[in-house]
Amino acid sequence: MEQASLPPPDDILDLQVNGYAGVDFNNGATTPNEMHEACRRLREDGVKHILATIITDDVGSMAARLASLAAFRRQDPLVEQVVLGFHIEGPFISPLPGYFGTHPAAAIRPADSDAMKRLLDAAEGLARIVTLAPEYDEGFRVVRLLDRAGVVAAAGHCNPSVDELRGAIDAGLSMFTHFGNGCPAVLPRHDNIIERVLGLADRLFVSMIADGAHVPFVAMRNYLRLIPADRVVIVSDAINAAGCGPGTYAIGDQVVEVGDDLIPRTPDRSSLAGSACTMRRMADHLQRELGVDANDLRRWMVENPRRAIGESAA
Repeated sequence: MEQASLPPPDDILDLQVNGYAGVDFNNGATTPNEMHEACRRLREDGVKHILATIITDDVGSMAARLASLAAFRRQDPLVEQVVLGFHIEGPFISPLPGYFGTHPAAAIRPADSDAMKRLLDAAEGLARIVTLAPEYDEGFRVVRLLDRAGVVAAAGHCNPSVDELRGAIDAGLSMFTHFGNGCPAVLPRHDNIIERVLGLADRLFVSMIADGAHVPFVAMRNYLRLIPADRVVIVSDAINAAGCGPGTYAIGDQVVEVGDDLIPRTPDRSSLAGSACTMRRMADHLQRELGVDANDLRRWMVENPRRAIGESAA
């Protein structure tokens, strides 16, 4: 078997990064210097491009954070090079317990075209992915709006029926965000969101977090057998703890604890809260635990992420 190695830093695109190296992209107080340092560390750790990810909050706060990140890109050549665009995760996700994860429940709302347009305007044309719950998008209006705007509509933190999921795909939905997560720990035995996505995986790009906690490797091995290889995308879902180490970290208005296993959890340990795992560490996990070779690492960390958002491969 060919020995796996991380693709060169000229290549990797991580489609879901909430923060890095102590810097929280969802903190309105983040400074240009902090953003520069986060991007420097990403490059140092082997990542060329990211989508900076803004999660659920009131629409005004989300818009302000997107506008700040867009301004950082204009002001700093390194930030402009590293931050290819934005991933807007929420606020149009499921309000049901277990599905919204650590997103603030009070800010969750049904999909709304006017609110979506406000967020897209704040992003200054740099929004590349929007994650939402299709079952809370009446008539799939926001999915259609995103498709017309050239923005990837992704399902996540959701529980659509198989017909709703098919309908959203027909309307332009093309991705599923952090598959195996954003759902309750206990699900109906057969008819559940995991089985529905697997049944339609030939029509979706499917992202997964390869830290061994969000999706245990015994399950990931099975999923990788069922999801077409040209549809798999590895993301870090990194928070500000990534590249740091154990400790207590603030994400927006929330506090998470990172133990010696480098897995961020809520203080009551009821939920995972993003990842503290770097892409380099994920590549090592995939090689060691699953025997993934260098070709598939490149496909899942370089080629498929770019295809998913309509970018040519490096």
